[in-house]
Amino acid sequence: MSEEMLVTQALDERELLVKKINDKIQKGSFVDTIKNNAEKVYENQISREEFERQAQAAYQQIVDLIARYQKIDAAIVDSNANTWIETAYGRYTVAGAISLRNRLREKKDTAGGFVLQADSVFTKETDFEGNLCRKLQEEYQKQVQFQNQKNSQLQATAEEMRLSILGRDGKNKEENPLEVVEVYIRENTTELADPLGVQKKIAAFTERRDELLRELETKIKVSNATTRIRI
Repeated sequence: MSEEMLVTQALDERELLVKKINDKIQKGSFVDTIKNNAEKVYENQISREEFERQAQAAYQQIVDLIARYQKIDAAIVDSNANTWIETAYGRYTVAGAISLRNRLREKKDTAGGFVLQADSVFTKETDFEGNLCRKLQEEYQKQVQFQNQKNSQLQATAEEMRLSILGRDGKNKEENPLEVVEVYIRENTTELADPLGVQKKIAAFTERRDELLRELETKIKVSNATTRIRI
């Protein structure tokens, strides 16, 4: 006989089943030894008949719980693949929304009770947006530092040229000779080549990422709390 429940309830039960199944596996006793002339098995110190009964019962409980887990998991996966949510950035299945959220958050496993397929692996390598922002920021900082360094050196050289032209005692007051220094500065000043405007790109990426993550979290929670599945 089938039963119906909310996805949130199914997620809670699935999580509980994981703990329950593993606990029963660890606590179960399925093989023991007994002497031909003994009445009790060695490890458990109960009769052979009672040990066999307990072992079979424990094994069957575990098998039944695994079957229950699989039914719930399959129903959740099916629901996530066929339930759609709307966001400001597009329309996604719940499964797609969860995958996108976990990729943006660099998650490797489930978090917050949501489903993540066991064979899905999200690492920093798949955080494409984050990697792009980091690359843009690294290059920007590196080139700004280089620009400042080169222009500082240029100003020092220009000052030496001025002193040489004017005379270190400052007696030469002619201004026309200094024009060559200004030309030298203009021609040798280092500027940023920043066709993308990377600071604006980084800000836009970050804002979109944060907004999308917040919306995905909310939409997934609402979907799980209102979508019913049949097991």
